[in-house]
Amino acid sequence: QLYAYYNVSDSFTLTLGNWNTFLGYEVISPTANFNYSTSYMFSYGPFSHTGIKADFTLSESTSLMLGIMNQTDFTEGNFDSALTGLVFDKYMYGAQLGISGQYLNLLAGDGYTQIDFTGGFDLSESFFLGINATSADIDGVGKFSGAALYPQLALSDSFTLGLRGEIFNDDTGILDDVGGTDQDNTSFTITGSFTSGNLTIKPEFRVDSGSAEFYQKSLTGTTDNLASFVLAAIYAF
Repeated sequence: QLYAYYNVSDSFTLTLGNWNTFLGYEVISPTANFNYSTSYMFSYGPFSHTGIKADFTLSESTSLMLGIMNQTDFTEGNFDSALTGLVFDKYMYGAQLGISGQYLNLLAGDGYTQIDFTGGFDLSESFFLGINATSADIDGVGKFSGAALYPQLALSDSFTLGLRGEIFNDDTGILDDVGGTDQDNTSFTITGSFTSGNLTIKPEFRVDSGSAEFYQKSLTGTTDNLASFVLAAIYAF
């Protein structure tokens, strides 16, 4: 990220440059995500935007963002659609409406439309439920969509246990090596998060399954399901 912002007033801010996307529950930095691995919705992007956006505080619980940007994830140029293959307009337009911590997001250009909901609720002092759902329509290519729940239970001041359950469908075939259409994926991820000062340790177990052999199990072999474990150490400074 590299951007500058100007507070025009207490309720109006202009931002110019490159910033993390406003769509989705997960972001690029692992310090801001609960799960260490990322969702399919995150992997399909967008990741960042280059352009100008205006943020408005409409009330104590309501906000609005409007933006004009380069093609998604392009920072060094803005190219014709024939070069990108995905985005059919030289510019993208974004909007976000936030109400009490729930956000409805829109990213659109000529031939591309993505609608995204990101939010969550504190169901008790120790139990939080995060929600993300997204749907994108790429004219002439296809669609992808997904939804995920993020229940998280704080068992102590330093340890939280969380689950991510996600369903995802891609009928474009553009991002999987297998190709084809109607590619369904589901994943369940259990993550423990132990925090001590600036250090966070995350043991994580994940199971993925798909409607075809999307997953690499060896140098030459693929499978339609995969279980994995990772132990991550994250230091924030």
